[in-house]
Amino acid sequence: DLKTLKFGADIALVSLNDPGYNGVANAARGERVPFLVDGPGEYEVGGIFIKGFATGKINTAYLVTLEQTRLLHLGALSEAKLPEKLTEGAGTVGVLFVPVGNGQLITPKQASQLITDFEPALVIPVDYDDRTLSIFLKEMGAEKEKAVESLTVKKKDLIGGQTRVAVVKSY
Repeated sequence: DLKTLKFGADIALVSLNDPGYNGVANAARGERVPFLVDGPGEYEVGGIFIKGFATGKINTAYLVTLEQTRLLHLGALSEAKLPEKLTEGAGTVGVLFVPVGNGQLITPKQASQLITDFEPALVIPVDYDDRTLSIFLKEMGAEKEKAVESLTVKKKDLIGGQTRVAVVKSY
């Protein structure tokens, strides 16, 4: 069950048509209904460019370009091999959202290995439980940190340096 937002979203990305990955109804607020992106292809919404890549049988990974910053969400990735179109077409990724294992998706070790393909400035693990998050953080050489309710990322946070991991509270 996804938590209802206190605001309406402009865009909703659906990586997998499953209740755990399709929160479009929760992203709407009042009359504000988000633009739905629910599969591979290229989209442009209000100056935001989105490319959807099929990964495996039923998952879509999304590359979002916003103000010259690239965010990559791997969705419900169940296979550690990514399509060449995605790994070559992503370019420099500022923020990478990667599933770190919940028993049905890629393992924490596979997730950490995928990160090296993109060398993002910031990694945000998704779809985790306490056990898989701990394993992932150990694989990344990152300290166990308290999950935050929300995260503000500024462009200057994504320039140079080493890959940083930020844990956002999972609902």
